[in-house]
Amino acid sequence: MVAGWPDFLADDPTDWLLEEDNPSVRYHALRSLMELPEDDRQVVAARHAIMESGPVPVILAAQHDDGYWVKPGTGYSPKYQGTVWQLMFLAQLAADGSDGRIAKTCEYVLTNSRAKNGAFSVTGVPSVAIDCLNGNLIHAFYSLGWGRDERVQSAVHHLCDAISRKHFECAANSRLPCAWGAVKALKAFSVIPSDERTGEVKSAIEAAATFLLSRNLVVADYPCPERVSSTWLKFGFPTTYSSNVLEALHVMSELGYGAQPPLRDAIRFVLSKQDRQGRWKMESSLNGKMWVNIEAKGKPSKWVTLQAVQTLKRVFGGN
Repeated sequence: MVAGWPDFLADDPTDWLLEEDNPSVRYHALRSLMELPEDDRQVVAARHAIMESGPVPVILAAQHDDGYWVKPGTGYSPKYQGTVWQLMFLAQLAADGSDGRIAKTCEYVLTNSRAKNGAFSVTGVPSVAIDCLNGNLIHAFYSLGWGRDERVQSAVHHLCDAISRKHFECAANSRLPCAWGAVKALKAFSVIPSDERTGEVKSAIEAAATFLLSRNLVVADYPCPERVSSTWLKFGFPTTYSSNVLEALHVMSELGYGAQPPLRDAIRFVLSKQDRQGRWKMESSLNGKMWVNIEAKGKPSKWVTLQAVQTLKRVFGGN
């Protein structure tokens, strides 16, 4: 008998992930692990619960009536309470993009956070239209149902063009190619429906995947002026501009690269972090920096476990 993804777990965490205390994780587990359709009664109930309990209503309660958080402007500052961060977090939490408050924020960011070249920018000028920010926001807009907006499409085009011209060069990494930026770009492209991926998107996916596959993800010896950030080896939720081995493996498996030989060490690394119950800990946390704390650092994490088992299911298949 061919092994499937459950065979690689110390125990099956599915029932734990389906508990109702975390409606966002429950929603994702119902869709990706149980493979229930969007209109299934349980899925619909989970989506409703996301907007009524947990982190999403806390984040939305801090929103200004005009659609921003803390102060008007591009929304990058302050980390991690400014506007663009809330859009990223709401998307990762599977919030309802049709909700009026979230729709107002989507419009606000599209109006105030783009440079003249159409890219999302830290300050509103093209020189700080960094790959990680664009990847994260494109992912957010697609996840919230705004992917077909022409302004989002303009950002997609810019990201593809930037990858083609600069190959993930980043000023924060001494203008060397940045693996974090490549992961965030793939994160964005992974939520674009396959039949909507243009030629330039497909080329950008190939460029990002080739770059990440050129090194062992666990060693992570990508061009860097200093030592590899310890963040790369720690799993957490939500994710921001930084990345880690699990997120990289997660997005690459979503795009069909999970079985590539260079990723085998990364898969073993992920598997090595599970406990006897088939659960993964929250190793990296933004608690105390966001509007709301999400799970406890150092404890088994439904979010990290969800991402790990989703990845294993794509890589190994099975039910």
